[in-house]
Amino acid sequence: MDCVQLGDIVVHYRLRRAAAGAQTVVFINSLGTDFRIWDDVVAALDGDLGILLYDKRGHGLSSIGSTPYRIADHADDLVSLLAALGITEAVICGLSVGGQIAQQVYFDRPDLVAGLVLCDTAARIGDADFWNNRIDAISRNGIESVTDGVMERWFSAGFRNSGKPEYQIARAMFERQPVAGYLATCAAIAGFDRRADTASIAVPVSVLVGAEDGATPPDLVADFVRQIQASQFEIIEGAGHLPCIEAPAQVTAAIAALVGRVEQGRMRDVAS
Repeated sequence: MDCVQLGDIVVHYRLRRAAAGAQTVVFINSLGTDFRIWDDVVAALDGDLGILLYDKRGHGLSSIGSTPYRIADHADDLVSLLAALGITEAVICGLSVGGQIAQQVYFDRPDLVAGLVLCDTAARIGDADFWNNRIDAISRNGIESVTDGVMERWFSAGFRNSGKPEYQIARAMFERQPVAGYLATCAAIAGFDRRADTASIAVPVSVLVGAEDGATPPDLVADFVRQIQASQFEIIEGAGHLPCIEAPAQVTAAIAALVGRVEQGRMRDVAS
């Protein structure tokens, strides 16, 4: 089991080193999940690529640390993890709050970011009232009290009603996340708003959203992506908030295309 002490937390991660000259792709999971949500995507990516998966603080097997959190705390964790592993640059792929963490890392340390794959995310998600109500409901009644509503936002109706075992596993993953870490990350999302900075993103970006996403609907994500110059945008039909589970092939293809854009840009830079 791979883990490392980073300040006040222990972070659980899995690393496959990149082949010589190949990119490393870092995956950041969403609220209420762990890095297993990326399993089908990672399995289909080019074997030369480096792969870093990790459980952000308060999720999966990583420890909770001091609460509440800011998105900046999550970003600092990733910067420290990259330093501990000797990774000096990566394509960062983040889903939902993971996409916000990826944005924050770019704003803080653009030298670390070769490109961004931002899935089902935005510069602001929801408002303080929404997140405070979520925190209050779980504090009073437990995380299971919001499971059905969360699943409706996460997955398309077809997937929820399909009888697939993956859906039951996703429910179990959500309900078994550390509640303190979940609530602290809700507070972090409530406090995150980088809308004024979105247009300054200057690396290649691919933005994805599920057509049936109930947490970050396509219209919200489309407004976000319009502010980013070097971006490509794809709506994934038949998927909700976690297309890495419902439509992993499309997510894999988008990551591969983004890595290709990064590499082509470098070749042009060398040639010039």
